[in-house]
Amino acid sequence: MVDYDENRPVLTERQQGIYNFLKDKILNRGYGPTVREIGAQFGIRSPNGVMCHLKALEKKGLITREPHMSRAIQLREPPSERTSLPLAGQINAGKPVLADELKEKVHFATLFNPETHFCMKVSGKSLADEQIDDGDYAIFSEQDKARNGDLVLTRVDDKNVTLNRYFKQKNRVRLEPTNKRMKPSSPANFEVLGVLSGVVRDYN
Repeated sequence: MVDYDENRPVLTERQQGIYNFLKDKILNRGYGPTVREIGAQFGIRSPNGVMCHLKALEKKGLITREPHMSRAIQLREPPSERTSLPLAGQINAGKPVLADELKEKVHFATLFNPETHFCMKVSGKSLADEQIDDGDYAIFSEQDKARNGDLVLTRVDDKNVTLNRYFKQKNRVRLEPTNKRMKPSSPANFEVLGVLSGVVRDYN
């Protein structure tokens, strides 16, 4: 069923579903879905098919899109104020892992702006070289650009999420794993999801 609100443009059932999916990911995961994720969720095989729906939502004033940016899709409608940060998943720097979508909130948003930050729970000891331990909460500033030496959360090949040191070189980007026993890489297909802002540790 399509939601009706006289102050909002009329959407088809598919457009409403995609808009709800975008809103859920942005508010609860901390960043929007990729075109591939939208296609998989709604059984749309062609990326062009997904883009047609996104263009319709943009034309109706519900979203904005910035080309060539990892966080290309944004909501025009300001999200409701959050009092907690979304727990976007777990990271293990030694080995790429999928970020699990956990339905949890972590209540230390007073330390960081919840509209521009999100957190991930650290799993394992592979971040020990950066003084980040198992069970810590890594807080990230939501952005798609970084400076040399920043600790960045990166997504490789639209699925694998890892924490790396970022270095921009002449013709490529070098990602150095926080686990010193792992070799640096220069992936052709990657995006910056956020830059580490802080770490919260529970000593209890």
